[in-house]
Amino acid sequence: MIKALHGISTHYCNVVTEARIAAETGYDGLEFLHYKLLRYLDNGGSTAALKKIVHGHHLQTVCLNALIDIERYQGEQKRTMLAEATRLTQVAAELACPTIQILAQHGIDHLPQPQIMDIMTENIAEIAAIGQQYGVRYQIEVIAHTQFNRMSQALEVIRRIGKYNVGLVIDFWHLYATGTTRPEDVAVLDPALIFGVHFCDGRTPRAGEAWEETVLRAYMPGEGDIDIQAWTDAVKATGFDGVWSAELFSPACWEMDHHQLAREVMENMTRYTG
Repeated sequence: MIKALHGISTHYCNVVTEARIAAETGYDGLEFLHYKLLRYLDNGGSTAALKKIVHGHHLQTVCLNALIDIERYQGEQKRTMLAEATRLTQVAAELACPTIQILAQHGIDHLPQPQIMDIMTENIAEIAAIGQQYGVRYQIEVIAHTQFNRMSQALEVIRRIGKYNVGLVIDFWHLYATGTTRPEDVAVLDPALIFGVHFCDGRTPRAGEAWEETVLRAYMPGEGDIDIQAWTDAVKATGFDGVWSAELFSPACWEMDHHQLAREVMENMTRYTG
């Protein structure tokens, strides 16, 4: 098991500080947020320097999170999306990072479900082809409040594409909040399809409440509505032994000392995962 510090847990940290904090609080790796990483690079940092920092702390960069809005499928919007995919993939390769997270948001929610599936299949296949040039793979995250939100949809896209470098991230909150996936559905997965786990908690909206993640996900695992142990055990039942990323989406916690926060998040994850 590789335990990684997710960049959203230490939301206000830059990537260099996150690397030090992760090393000092017992993590094995880092899941960098793409906007922090690109900000570092756009302001004089380099992948060579960051790789040296990460490896100097005896860590690894395990995932870049994320290539977003991958549903862009027409004209200049699609060309921009593929350009973003290429840049992030090049960065991942230079950091010796094996995995990039990819996700769709609301851009095609209005379309019929068959068309949504065709768009996602075509776009992800093109992204995967970029990754094959660089030895990089992609984990699909389904987003609970979109129309591409079910694990079954992601699995169907993976089946259609048939490329070794496309798999899943098992995000506890997104799968729970969608309401169509149970721990027992995860437990029977081929572990080769699982590229990562997002270890997190939360709840679904109450009547009349919006899908606001900074509210619905603002819970340390064990404090929300998700049976964290059941989901943890389900992933373990597959035989998966890869990256578990501690994802805490809490504005209140983001105001803590980030070193102490990262330590608490690690201690919490270890209580469930061992």
